[in-house]
Amino acid sequence: MPYWAWVVPTVALALLIGALLLPLGVALGLACAAALIGAVMVAVHHGEVVAHKVGEPMGTLVLAIAVTVIEVALIMSLMLSGGPDTAVLPRDTIFSAVMIICNGVVGLCLLLGGLRHHEQSFRLDGANSGLATLIALSTLSLVLPSFTVSAPGPSYTVSQLAFAGVASLLLWGTFVFVQTVRHRDYFLPTGNAADENLHALPPSAGRAWASFGLLLVALVSVVGLAKVLSPAIERAVAAAGAPKATIGIAIALLVLLPETWAAVRAAYANRLQSSINLAIGSALASIGLTIPVVALAALILDRQLVLGLGAKDLVLLVLTFMVAAFTLATGRTNIMLGAVHLVIFAAFLFLALVP
Repeated sequence: MPYWAWVVPTVALALLIGALLLPLGVALGLACAAALIGAVMVAVHHGEVVAHKVGEPMGTLVLAIAVTVIEVALIMSLMLSGGPDTAVLPRDTIFSAVMIICNGVVGLCLLLGGLRHHEQSFRLDGANSGLATLIALSTLSLVLPSFTVSAPGPSYTVSQLAFAGVASLLLWGTFVFVQTVRHRDYFLPTGNAADENLHALPPSAGRAWASFGLLLVALVSVVGLAKVLSPAIERAVAAAGAPKATIGIAIALLVLLPETWAAVRAAYANRLQSSINLAIGSALASIGLTIPVVALAALILDRQLVLGLGAKDLVLLVLTFMVAAFTLATGRTNIMLGAVHLVIFAAFLFLALVP
């Protein structure tokens, strides 16, 4: 095990304890911010070790759950420390995650993989199952609240929110059952890859358990440091005069950065099936697990949630799913499809800053 894999979570935990006991000055704040980023990266590394031990497609499920725990921790920390303006934070973060994954990650994987291998293939059955589930989850969580009339504004009533949370969890759980049990072969590599990582020996049981323990330490550090730094993050965004939506984008980018790197590496090594599994699995977990948790927290804490997207974001979401349907239609990809997704991602970022 590389030394940084245990040093970073240890230092992050130590800085968390220090931040809880001491005033958060500039130096300690910067150190905590660096430790937060490092803990996120290391958490996904240890998730990859555990994932390699349990094998595909269960491995991508482990990574997706680890990333979602981090995402929920960051959202809840900012919501609990903020005011009424944080009611839109779950929506902004989930929407940002979907756009980053479906356009940024997928586009980058298709472009770089296509440049090196011309064409790449993946299994249609698994990809289409995941896309259909993602469209349904996104519609229930982010689209319908803008059109229901029982509650004012783009929000759900208590009963509607409870239904959306249960439905999201059931859809995600069904997809996991299909991915890991009933139709596991839909998500296995197509056999077109010749990369040494496919044949690398899995880690020993001792190393896998050590990584699991360090993964828990890293996740605890992420949760605690996010709580400590959340007031400073909100003040920084306000001082910069940036739109509130940039907080959600920043959370999603931070959380998804390590997984993006893993997906891009897989595509570059001609293992596009692993990239598709990572991308769709992360997007599904981002909604299917985050919505139930934040819905339950909002009901317990009596906090308002604004989930419905505005007109601009609705157009971008529909465009993303239309293009994704064409991308996944044949089971083969090329650089043109990657370029289209990346342009949509660039439009999302630009319009977030210049709405």
